[in-house]
Amino acid sequence: MHTEYDIQYALEMTRVLHEPDRRIDTFGSTQFEFQLVSELMDQVNATRVRQGVLTAERPLILRPDPSAMADFDFDGFGPQGAAFGNFLKENLHKLAVLKYGFKFRMNDMNEEVVHESMDDVCGKLLEDIRATGNPMRAVIAGVDDTWEICLLKFTVEMIEKSQKINLFDFKRRGLL
Repeated sequence: MHTEYDIQYALEMTRVLHEPDRRIDTFGSTQFEFQLVSELMDQVNATRVRQGVLTAERPLILRPDPSAMADFDFDGFGPQGAAFGNFLKENLHKLAVLKYGFKFRMNDMNEEVVHESMDDVCGKLLEDIRATGNPMRAVIAGVDDTWEICLLKFTVEMIEKSQKINLFDFKRRGLL
């Protein structure tokens, strides 16, 4: 079990060296390939490279349940509180949140230890991306024992960068 310090350290140390050219698709699932590079702490010039696939499911529109408004209690507020309650009830249909889901399949993942410095390994992976032009690959530098947290940070960043595009697409099609 990782401590709060371990998690915070992993979040601070994670760097996305190359992000995919594409974002999360609005109306379909999106597959991202990742290469997560981390330094082994118990060996000199030893770097672990984990490779795998993350699938981002299409974002879902979540709307609040209109019956939930009955649970709001504006007692003790003056006329402004009551007016706000009425405003919420009348505009509840406009409120929406996007839900994102990611699937991480372990059978699509492999790892290897390379006996080179982390900087050299990262440089070679970035050079390979420039040569192959894979638009769906990410290279992430992280912490070895909390690598999953590093990968989750990447997914949160992809959601943040995709959200405006997804909202625009939903509005353009009249879904929001």
